[in-house]
Amino acid sequence: MHEDPTPVNDSPFRSERSSRDEAPQFVLPLVVRIERADPPARTDALETAARAVLTMLADERSTGDGEWAGAMRDWQDARIRKVVRRARGAEWRRAEALDGITVTGKSAQVRVFPPVPLDGWPKDLARLQVSGTDLDDPEPPVDADPAAPVLWLNPDLGMSAGKAMAQAGHAAQLAWWELSDGERTAWRGAGFPLAVRTADAHRWPGLTGSGLPLVRDAGFTEIAPGSCTVVADHPALRKEPHGTGGPAPTRSE
Repeated sequence: MHEDPTPVNDSPFRSERSSRDEAPQFVLPLVVRIERADPPARTDALETAARAVLTMLADERSTGDGEWAGAMRDWQDARIRKVVRRARGAEWRRAEALDGITVTGKSAQVRVFPPVPLDGWPKDLARLQVSGTDLDDPEPPVDADPAAPVLWLNPDLGMSAGKAMAQAGHAAQLAWWELSDGERTAWRGAGFPLAVRTADAHRWPGLTGSGLPLVRDAGFTEIAPGSCTVVADHPALRKEPHGTGGPAPTRSE
């Protein structure tokens, strides 16, 4: 199986201070298109954000000698931060003019950009709003396909859509790190199918103890440090040696 490039005790998702905090800090920007008259559905926005992160990780420009590879390495050598901002109209058109990848869902569009310094955002992204990214589902989402990857949200946490999009992106990234090269290729070839759903309250404790990748929040925004936010339930990770009920590869952001 593919080895996680970062040992758990040196994870960029740990909440405890480490040498990673001394490195230059970078952030992966994501911009969701929210037109006033036609906003996307919340669940679709979360799923599209997760696929956008996976698309960036898998893009040939992000690896080897690719044009984004240096920025991706710098980002992953420090903390793994993701920030979601919102745009509409001319703001969205300016964002689309910058280097990045737009991923389209059923109703959502999310553009992901190569990592930038924490205090060095391009001006056309820096001016976009972070707060106020609140979305709703017109209808309850259908049950997730048990044969497909599911990112399970903590039922006891209230998160804005922007916060939840970032957390779904973290969980998708953890799943990506845990997969073998062949499993990654198959997931990418299928178009990164996945679902984001809120777990049933009675099932959540079992998920967090299942050995599947688990995101713990560092508490920078909205929720308390150490909060378990998402479990990444990929079918390939339910098999040996991953989903054995042992300690989950927990990361914090």
